[in-house]
Amino acid sequence: MKRIATLLFLTCFFVQSKAQDTKPFGPVPSARQLQWHQMEFYIFTHFGPNTFTDLEWGKGTEPEDMFNPTALDCRQWCRVAKAAGAKGIIITAKHHDGFCLWPSKYSTHTVAQSKWRNGKGDVLKELSSACKEYNLKLGIYLSPWDRNHPKYGTDEYNEVFVNMMKEVVSRYGPLFEFWWDGANGEGPNGKKQIYDWHRFEQTMRTIAPNTPVFSDIGPDIRWVGNESGFAGKTNWNLLDTAGFSRGAGGPSTDTLNSGNENGKNWIPAECDVSIRPGWFYHSNEDDKVKTPEQLFELYLKSVGRGSALLLNVPPDRRGLINEHDSAALAGFRKLREESFKTNLAATARKEIFYDNALFTKQSFADGNLKTFEKNIDYKHTAYWLKFPAGQTVNCVVLYEAIQYGQRVSSFSIELLDGVNVLQKITGTTIGRKRIITFPSQKVTAVRFTVTGSKSPALISEIEAYNIDEKLVEN
Repeated sequence: MKRIATLLFLTCFFVQSKAQDTKPFGPVPSARQLQWHQMEFYIFTHFGPNTFTDLEWGKGTEPEDMFNPTALDCRQWCRVAKAAGAKGIIITAKHHDGFCLWPSKYSTHTVAQSKWRNGKGDVLKELSSACKEYNLKLGIYLSPWDRNHPKYGTDEYNEVFVNMMKEVVSRYGPLFEFWWDGANGEGPNGKKQIYDWHRFEQTMRTIAPNTPVFSDIGPDIRWVGNESGFAGKTNWNLLDTAGFSRGAGGPSTDTLNSGNENGKNWIPAECDVSIRPGWFYHSNEDDKVKTPEQLFELYLKSVGRGSALLLNVPPDRRGLINEHDSAALAGFRKLREESFKTNLAATARKEIFYDNALFTKQSFADGNLKTFEKNIDYKHTAYWLKFPAGQTVNCVVLYEAIQYGQRVSSFSIELLDGVNVLQKITGTTIGRKRIITFPSQKVTAVRFTVTGSKSPALISEIEAYNIDEKLVEN
């Protein structure tokens, strides 16, 4: 009778938890942020006069004719990005030197003043067209710092920057991301600009309400606190921004790396990193391009920690993605596809144990990220993937239903052979996606347990893989 009563309670427990309307907890992502979370991996392209001067930060005094990519082919960029499995491209429409890659009405330091395409060229137009052709999303980087514009350092420059934003959005949108650099240095008159960030934000919300905006502190996406391409092992999508400003007045890099557990705003992290030592193309770095294995490690430390990977791949002086970079990107995609081709959870026996009583469920490993398990008493609940004949495993991927907020603060993964625990792995946050790798073990079961959660945990998917041992993160 006691066994029957327990099973009846279990049935009520899980059925009720699914039947009740799930309510959000704490800050939750907006519709535009949820779309951004699906991007995972996309390309950054630093391109401009620096490509031809071998500088990283241009001085703003470079002659316009310096920019002359005689073989520019944005379709080739998109073919490379598509072959790499990237979902979009963000281009430096204007870097700190002030040179505009489109013929702006608000500057005399643009492609229109260069000899490239006889002054009729427009890099943003060509890239926008190519992205549409290859079904890639387009993003724009627009640096507020301008070392060339004569109005920089005056109130009038804020109007110039607003007009530039309106230009690129109206001509080349819709955009999947708008990127503000927080750098603030001197202009041609030796003065620094007081940026009207409030007006900039209002402008973007008006002209591109569906476009997430990136900066040190958002409002939609935050800098991860480093340019090495990794998020914190603890990575909250939440951030407190009160009292902070963009650039030098931002939160500490440690805070940006891990977020705030009880932050007031949903501002997830983006990991920006270059495939080369520099951000712009330099021929002496052709032999320093990151290998596919190094790129895979970055993937584990960015996407695999609930962030997104923005990988810089700078076009060379021809206006093409260099062969060294494209080869590394192709190898990177191959490693991802081979590693995550066979989800072992698909053929495992899925079970949930509550207080040592069995309740068979499928939602936490049904291959559908839209379904999830909601367990009120998580401390007494364990999710099982069972492999009666034994299975070699060295990677587990976890997903949280973040549309209702980020909740899980700690978890454990146990690898079992029968009743023996071979290894226990602990972690903190999950977020949209968490990839855990470990030395290969032949197991009969993987047991996942939420050990800490701010509200009833919502686990949408648990996956298991056996990847190449050389790719396992240390």
